Amino acid sequence: MDTLNMDPAAEAASSPESDSLVERAGKRSCAGLVVARDAEEDTARSAETLPVMRTLAKPQSLRLAIKVRGKILFINLGDVVSVQAKGKCVCLQGKTSSYLLRESISAVAEKLETYGFVRIHRSALVNTSFVEEIRPLSTGEYCLRVEGGKEYTVTRTYKKNLKSLAEFWIGTKASFPG
Repeated sequence: MDTLNMDPAAEAASSPESDSLVERAGKRSCAGLVVARDAEEDTARSAETLPVMRTLAKPQSLRLAIKVRGKILFINLGDVVSVQAKGKCVCLQGKTSSYLLRESISAVAEKLETYGFVRIHRSALVNTSFVEEIRPLSTGEYCLRVEGGKEYTVTRTYKKNLKSLAEFWIGTKASFPG
């Protein structure tokens, strides 16, 4: 009757034959846990490396759709060097071409601000990735030069926006604009 009240696991462990069975079962369950743990680590490692791999892949430039002469054109925003106001329109100046749009400079500035464009004048925005040099002028304004040699005046009102041109500013503490 004592065997009826005995726990089945304890009963299996008490017999000499079951020692090897218990050991084998324990090893298998531990091996299963190790395999499961390794699989979780691999999954976590893959999840961590996925964003890095996406970054290393060639990034696609954001495409901008504009209406020109009854057609819709798609241009890469990364190819636009500057945006300038021309009366009630704006001119998107690319590396090789330009496009005139019926839109206000304020509306365009608001839309493009998060895509690397900075307002430098009440009538001009520049793509920060094309900026090569900033030079102070005696008037308190700045001259900003982009790739290709074109220069723009950064007025005193917008000189504080120049901070967004670089993630790091080194050795410019005394002369930084703004």
